[in-house]
Amino acid sequence: MGLGQLQVRVAVCLVLLGANLLQVSGQAPVFQAAPTPAATDVSSNLPQAPAPKPTEPLFLRDTDHDYTQPKSHIFKNPLAPYTATDYPAPRPGNTPGLAALLKDGKIYLSLSDAVALGLENNYDIAIARINLDIADTDLLRARAGSTLRGVSTGLVENTIGGSTATITGGGGPGGTTSAVGGGGTGASGLVLSTNGGGPLPEPLDPALTGNIEYEGQTTNPATSSTIAGTKGPLHNGTATYDFGYGESFVTGTQLAVTFNNTRITSNSTNQIFSPQLQSNFLVTATQHLLQGFGPSLNGRFIVQAKNDRRITDSAFRQQLLYTINQIEDIYWGLVSAYEDEQAKERALAQTTRLGQDYQSQLQFGTLAPLDVVNAESAVTADRQALIASQSNLEYQQLIMKQAIARNLNDPQLAVAPVVPTDRVGLERLPEEDMPVEDLVRMADAENPQIEQAILNMKNNEITIKAERNGLLPVLDLYGFYGGSALGGIQNNLLNCGSALAPVSCASGTYPTVGYGGSLENEFNNSAPVWGGGVTLTVPIRNRTAQADQARSQMEYRQSQMRLEQLYTQVRIQVINGQYALTNDRAQVAAAQAAYDYAAQSLEAEQSRMKFGASTTLSILQQGRNLAAADDNLISAKAAYARDRSALEELLSVTLDRYGIRIQEAATGSITHTPVVPDLTAPAPPPEPPPLRPYTPAPQR
Repeated sequence: MGLGQLQVRVAVCLVLLGANLLQVSGQAPVFQAAPTPAATDVSSNLPQAPAPKPTEPLFLRDTDHDYTQPKSHIFKNPLAPYTATDYPAPRPGNTPGLAALLKDGKIYLSLSDAVALGLENNYDIAIARINLDIADTDLLRARAGSTLRGVSTGLVENTIGGSTATITGGGGPGGTTSAVGGGGTGASGLVLSTNGGGPLPEPLDPALTGNIEYEGQTTNPATSSTIAGTKGPLHNGTATYDFGYGESFVTGTQLAVTFNNTRITSNSTNQIFSPQLQSNFLVTATQHLLQGFGPSLNGRFIVQAKNDRRITDSAFRQQLLYTINQIEDIYWGLVSAYEDEQAKERALAQTTRLGQDYQSQLQFGTLAPLDVVNAESAVTADRQALIASQSNLEYQQLIMKQAIARNLNDPQLAVAPVVPTDRVGLERLPEEDMPVEDLVRMADAENPQIEQAILNMKNNEITIKAERNGLLPVLDLYGFYGGSALGGIQNNLLNCGSALAPVSCASGTYPTVGYGGSLENEFNNSAPVWGGGVTLTVPIRNRTAQADQARSQMEYRQSQMRLEQLYTQVRIQVINGQYALTNDRAQVAAAQAAYDYAAQSLEAEQSRMKFGASTTLSILQQGRNLAAADDNLISAKAAYARDRSALEELLSVTLDRYGIRIQEAATGSITHTPVVPDLTAPAPPPEPPPLRPYTPAPQR
């Protein structure tokens, strides 16, 4: 930096210093940190990223307390800032909506009801919801000039069930292993980063200090009575009343005001005043010129805390998308288990009736005993399959309950079976027919993970600028001004013959100056003190700052590659999701055709059996084919339903498509029930082909 540049910066600092001295208190303004040239160059090489989606509910949550603001204004309740805040305890019970679904001892659950109950009761969403308030407390800290503690932003994945696959995971302290915003945060706390590095901002909350003290001292001047001015013990009493005020500003300016007072009483004959009053004040202002200079540096944590709040909002939106998709997965798993149990009941009923018919034929001697044993074996196998299906259905019902309920200890809820009332429709989604590039652009613009990566890069740019400033020496300009005064009452023990007082020092020689007079003399510029200077600290090798600055660049490059990788991952997953729906639709059509063929084949085989053109083995085999086709059809529909909801999650359209208001989800009070489109009522279970009772031919 040349001399001319330094002179210009000093002039700017003096202007800022004068402005700050006029501002005794007030909230620090918010400054946007401009990206460094290096960061701008790096960003130009990135894909054309969409602007981050303004996430709801950024500072719009309808809560009883705004944790971004101080607790109370000083004039309303001066003691409020020094009282503790009690955060509301979590609601232990279930919302009334769950009990309303209980009828005749069963829970009749639609997918829309399941989503609404999940938004109200699911623990994963409830845990992520608190992160919004935690991010607000970080913003409050930043406005005070403190460092950030960081916020957990990874997914909370403690709900059992579902088969969703995501790019990020979770499960650590605070529910996740991903965090943002804290100084030195890293994966599981094992690695520290430069996030939050650089010169620490100035503390922006003003502080008052006070010290009131009395000291009594007795000295026995055995060998120095002449100096002490007493013939016996010397008694001194000193009362101290010192006060101070300190405040800093985002410009890198520090203001300190001290006001000190002492009152001294003594029995010394050499003391002119007793009591003696001393008072002085001093105003000192210091401005950083190099390291720690400027609002963009000292206000950077405010900008970063707002970015972190937006990241937390985005992470909460991602949590909603993930958990809703997980609830849908569980719901379709329950539907599959319910239909599978019905299919197993139909298969058992059919083989049981077939076995009974074979027993009748055996009695008339028209069927071999081995055929009856074969039929009984089929009945036993189908009964075992039904028991396994019933166990799976009960487990899926339990999984569904834990996803939408908060308390499973309710006796009615614990024993009530869950009956799903919706089935997936096969209407084509608009995304199935969209061009791939349009679909990818749609995902890029809405995906919360991309949004979070972009905002993280903005925070990295702030860190890069701070670390560059940390390379500079410490050069501070300071100035001070003050005044002092002395007063009191003339000591009636004053030794007029001493060197401290003239011979003619009768009473009243030294006029009495009270405390008010001392204060007047202190501030009337009769005894001023003033000055100024510059302090310079130059680290000779500066290795720590060099290492941190280089590392901040490396971490920024990593975040750049992470963003590029996210674009690639999203593209692949979107294309694969579109392929999956196409394949699933074809699979459903094929499974439906196979089921229809198996049902007709069984009926035809039974007709041939009536005329003796078929065998028991053929009948049982066709029954097995029908049961397998039924299972395949159920699985194909469930796969289509799951892949459809997964694509909607990836495109981040679930909330809008279902009519979910994120402000309500952020408060946990759902007044508008979500509506999941393209669902159908369950069709009545197909009846198996009728078994014609065996009638023996009339004897001739």
